[in-house]
Amino acid sequence: MLIRNPFGWGSEQLNHAAAAVMSAIHAIHRPEESLRAPLPAVQRIALSDLKDVLVKGFHDFAACRTDVLFMCGVYPLIGLVLARLVIGQGLFQMLFPIASGFALIGPFVGLGLYEMSRAREQGREVSWATAFQVLRSPSVSAIAGLGLLLTAIFLAWLFIAQTIYDNTLGPYLPASFTTFAHDIVTTPAGWILMGAGIGIGFVFAVVVFAISVVSFPLLLDRDDIGIDVAIGTSIRAVIANPWVMAVWATIIAGSLVIGSIPFFVGLVLVLPILGHATWHLYRKLVSR
Repeated sequence: MLIRNPFGWGSEQLNHAAAAVMSAIHAIHRPEESLRAPLPAVQRIALSDLKDVLVKGFHDFAACRTDVLFMCGVYPLIGLVLARLVIGQGLFQMLFPIASGFALIGPFVGLGLYEMSRAREQGREVSWATAFQVLRSPSVSAIAGLGLLLTAIFLAWLFIAQTIYDNTLGPYLPASFTTFAHDIVTTPAGWILMGAGIGIGFVFAVVVFAISVVSFPLLLDRDDIGIDVAIGTSIRAVIANPWVMAVWATIIAGSLVIGSIPFFVGLVLVLPILGHATWHLYRKLVSR
């Protein structure tokens, strides 16, 4: 067996990473052949449509529940592992930012579910392997680029959350979770931490929701657009339906909170239904 030079191996990996980054950056722009193509048309929807997409999402989940449960079972596990790592390191102040920020990358995580709903819509046979057909999509570079953007936003949120803690109750780590909870509730610095964290976190959530609510399904469905058009279409869909989309955002937030409370176990049901429903919401919001 040949033992490779570690410097050579490292250089090769850096080259691969650089190529991936350049591909993602290139995907931000619309393909040359589609520069003159009309932008996707956005539709106005009603509150009753939200009930319809949730019903359709549940039907997709029911039809593929074995495969979907197999796929989504990993998410509660990831949540528990992250929580254990945070608690083990005494980083109690990061529990809420990580738990809430995990939802910021939810639209990217739901890609496999969108593909399964798309396959059912087309009458194709669906299994857990269908989710991985996303990797064969012509828009995979654009999808990866948008995923990197959401990951960067998530990391920025964690950095800001830690900065808020350092300037209120920090910079030292909390002595215990009980002490940390007590300081938040009973001290002025704790109130500032809680208010600033919720306020800034809300802004992050609104931004991510606006740029991603239909952008991932759109990129998956069409290979003639780039990230800029996908994000722009998503923002236009929110602007065209402000109250309906606000209700949809509330449904997502409430469902994720409820699903996360019993040790993240409820996410096994919540995530697939919301993921499948998001595909059907995209179908209502964006004309084919």
